[in-house]
Amino acid sequence: MTFTRTFATAGRVLGQIRHDHRTVALLLVVPSLLIGLVAWIFVDTDVFTDIGPAMIALFPFIVMFLVTSISTLRERRSGTLERLLSMPMGKGDLILGYALAFGLLAVFQTAIAVSFAVWVCGLEIEGSIWLLFAVAVADALLGTALGLLASAFARTEFQVVQFMPLLVFPQILLGGIFIPREQLPAALEAISEWLPLSFAIDALQAVAADSESPEWIATKLLVIGAWIVGSIVLGSITLRRRTP
Repeated sequence: MTFTRTFATAGRVLGQIRHDHRTVALLLVVPSLLIGLVAWIFVDTDVFTDIGPAMIALFPFIVMFLVTSISTLRERRSGTLERLLSMPMGKGDLILGYALAFGLLAVFQTAIAVSFAVWVCGLEIEGSIWLLFAVAVADALLGTALGLLASAFARTEFQVVQFMPLLVFPQILLGGIFIPREQLPAALEAISEWLPLSFAIDALQAVAADSESPEWIATKLLVIGAWIVGSIVLGSITLRRRTP
């Protein structure tokens, strides 16, 4: 694996996405619009103050998972990955290149979503806005990494969507959005302790309320980072050259 090939892959992916205006809009605009819709629904209540941080975790995570997994799978189905791998380029170069490209998009997406939630929707943040941004970026990168992992196993776009009940929905249900995790049945609470989205939601809520130390937040970020690295490594190992 070389940095030159990795950066070349990232540049090619970004160039392709730049010409796909619908994908750009989905990545950069839709999460903010959904956050705004939630804020509008609860405009005359204090609910958005409580669930707003979770929404910053939820919508970018889902969008990055879908776009990353489907985009990567389409290149494999079209034979692009097979042609690239026939050259002196390894699977690690490809996967890391995709991760860098979509990771950069995740940074822009998160910056827009956090800014929109705080300065347009009025989400109150007691802690550091920069720490909130760091956790939100890690959460979006998590969606990217899991999307790359799903694309390595799926054969069709429909199968990618089928991975959502396995990789995405349980994390949403058990992440503490609908009910505090400590109020879940003991078995479900134990499962939620191992799900990476739970760490992102906990960290974002803690930053918003300024209820935990930076060291506690850093621990959550390390766990999310471990999931990101593990997903990318596993995705590169299991990536197939072409989908029949």
